[in-house]
Formats: sequence, structure tokens, C-alpha cells
Amino acid sequence: MIDFIGEYGVKVDDKGRIIFPSAFKALMTSGHEEPDMRFVVKASIFAGCLEMYTYSEWVARSEEVRSRLNFFNREHALFWREYMRGTAIVEPSGNLGRITIPKELMSFAKIGREAVFHGCNHMIEIWPKDVYEAQKLSRDAYEALAEKILG
Repeated sequence: MIDFIGEYGVKVDDKGRIIFPSAFKALMTSGHEEPDMRFVVKASIFAGCLEMYTYSEWVARSEEVRSRLNFFNREHALFWREYMRGTAIVEPSGNLGRITIPKELMSFAKIGREAVFHGCNHMIEIWPKDVYEAQKLSRDAYEALAEKILG
């Protein structure tokens, strides 16, 4: 498993491509002869961002979710359909490592000319830069939430 850590601001070019942060790319290629550079990108359920998983992490997470569902239950089938809606496989291209995320996903997250890749250990969140900066918790709010959750 790869642990993605850090925040990286990136520009979106005129064709909607984003440079994949070199620090994340280095994590993917270190110690591997032929690394699997495929990622799955999907809309976040609870936030206005995109979630990006290595392909192997995606397989493990989606299997965990799927194992909790009964596809003979209409609500479960509906949930799964929505959970999978809009997912895309992306792969950094060549030397520059640009990725192209489908326009529907970029529109969902309202990503314009600037984005932030935020490493969240098992996944990467991709945010519009202004939204990412605006949603940051104050120190007091963060401390209160930490105390509530970790108590």
C-alpha cells in the first residue's frame, strides 16, 4: 500500500489536463520495476472534491463495499449504481505525467484553472484550489473535532 502525504497545487491546462505531482509519482515508481500507474477517480460522496485511488486500493475498497451489499435488495443495487457512476480509470502520461480527468468529474468538483492534490494516506483528494483553502478548519474547530472523535 502506498501512503500519499502532502499538498500540491497544480495548474489545469487548456485541454483539461493536470500534471500529476512528481512526489506522488516517485512513490508509485520507487522499488518497482514496472509500477501499475493506473488510478481510479470518482466523485466524493461527502465532499465537493474528487477521490483518486491506486487501482489496487480501489479494487480492495470497492470489494469491501460490495461485500456489504445484497444485490437482490433494490436500495443496495441503487446505491451501488450511484457509487460506481462517473468513476474513471486515469493514468499519468509519459514524462510529464499529465492526467486527463473526464469533464463530468471536473465539473462535479468545479475544478477550473487551479487544483490541489491532497494526500490522504490511502487516497488523494483533488480539490478546486479556492474551495480547498476556504474549507480549512480553524485551529479551535480542529481541536474540538479531534477531542470529540479521539476523546
